[in-house]
Amino acid sequence: MRHSKLLAWTGAASAAVLLLTACGSDSDTETPKAGDKLGGTVSVIGSWSGAEQDSFLAMVAPWEKTTGTKVKYTGSRDLNAQLTTGVASGNLPDLAGLPGPGAMRTFYDKGALKSLDFVDFDKYSSSTPAGFADLGKAEDGKLVGIFTKAAVKGLVFYNTKGTYKPTTPPKTLDELNSAARTGPAKQWCIGLESGNDSGWPATDWVEDIVLRQSGKDVYDKWVKGEQKWTSPEIKKAFETFGDALDNSNGGSNYVTNTGFGKSANPMFANPQGCLLHHQASFITDFFKNEAGAKDGDFDFFPFPDIEAANAGAVTGGGDLFGMFNDTPQARSLINYLLTPEAQAIWVKRGGFISGNKNVAIADYPDATSKKSAEILQDAKTFRFDGSDLMPAAMTGAFNKAMVAFAANQGKLDSILDGLDKTQADAYNE
Repeated sequence: MRHSKLLAWTGAASAAVLLLTACGSDSDTETPKAGDKLGGTVSVIGSWSGAEQDSFLAMVAPWEKTTGTKVKYTGSRDLNAQLTTGVASGNLPDLAGLPGPGAMRTFYDKGALKSLDFVDFDKYSSSTPAGFADLGKAEDGKLVGIFTKAAVKGLVFYNTKGTYKPTTPPKTLDELNSAARTGPAKQWCIGLESGNDSGWPATDWVEDIVLRQSGKDVYDKWVKGEQKWTSPEIKKAFETFGDALDNSNGGSNYVTNTGFGKSANPMFANPQGCLLHHQASFITDFFKNEAGAKDGDFDFFPFPDIEAANAGAVTGGGDLFGMFNDTPQARSLINYLLTPEAQAIWVKRGGFISGNKNVAIADYPDATSKKSAEILQDAKTFRFDGSDLMPAAMTGAFNKAMVAFAANQGKLDSILDGLDKTQADAYNE
C-alpha cells in the first residue's frame, strides 16, 4: 500500500523491563540481562513525529529509567533517503526504523545493518502471527529486523445504517457476494486515483485475492518474481477483482479517476450508491473528513476466505526496527521493544496495533483497534503487502496495470504480458 504503502503497562518501571533472554551471538558484544544498569545513550531514527513520537518516547521511558540510558530520538519523514545516505557515508544511528523488508535486506547486504542473533527468535516468533517474524530475516536466514507495530489490511467496511449490515461476518467471498447483490445499490465502492501512485488500492485487492485463492506459496513466489503474472493463478486473481469492478459504483471512468479517499462517500449517501469498501484501518479518517461520517456510522469485517485450504490468511504491514551499531544499549532496547509490556504502553495511547499476541485486547482503546488486533492475533497466515516487497520498477508497473485493467478489462492478457516483461528486468537490477 502506498499510503503508508505501509503493532497497559501499569506496574512499576522495573517490572516493565521483562527483556527477552539472550541467545548465542556471533558478535563479541555482550547482551545485557534484564534490569542491567547501562548508562550512556542510544541513538534512534524513525518516521514518527507529533503524537506518534510522543507515544514512542512514552514506550521507552520505563527502559530509560531502569537502565539509566538516554534514548536520543530523531524523526524523519524521508527515512529511506536518510538511511541510504547514512549507509554510503557510514554516519548511522544505533537503531532505526526501516522502510520495509526490501530496504532492510539491501542495507544488510551492504554490511551496514547488523544481525540480531541475540534475540530469542523462537520466543519472538511464537508470540506473533505465523510468518510475521520471518519477514525480518535476510536471504541468509539471519534475523536483521524486528516488528514493533503492525497494520492489518484487507478490511471490508460498511455503513451501519445502510442496506447491508451483517449480524455476523460472511465466511466466504461467495457468501458475501450473494448477500450484497440483492438491492439497487452497487456492492463495492472503488476509487484508484492517488497521484503518481494511482492504482495502489487495486494492488491491495489482488494481493488479498492471491493469498486467499491460491495460497501462501504462490503468493511468496509471485512477490519474489518467481511466479509469472500470466500464470493461471495470478490471472484468476485479476479476474476475481474484475468481478468486483463489474459490481462497483460509477463505472470504469469513475473508478479510475476518483480519489481513493473519496471513493467511499456514496456508501454514506442517501440513498446509498454502494455498500462496501475494501481498505486498511486508516481509511476511517477519510470517512469522517470526506463523507461526514461519525464514529458508530461504520464498522468492518475481515476480507472473507475464498478457498478453504487458505482460510485465516491476512495481509498487512508493519514498522520494522533494525540495528546499525552493535552496542549493549542497542541490544537491550531491541529486546525491550519486543516485549508485550513495552508495546502495551503505546497500545493504550491509541494508534498502535501490536504484532505481539500477548498484548491484551482489553488494552486497545477503541473498537476499530480492538477488532484489528483480534484479526491479526487470529491470523493463521500473515503476509506483508506484496507490492511493498517488490522492486520499485515492478511496483510502479503493478500500480499502472491496475488502472489500465480497471479502464478496460478486455486488455487483461496484454496487461499481464507487459507485467511479465517488467518482472524479467526488475528482479535483475
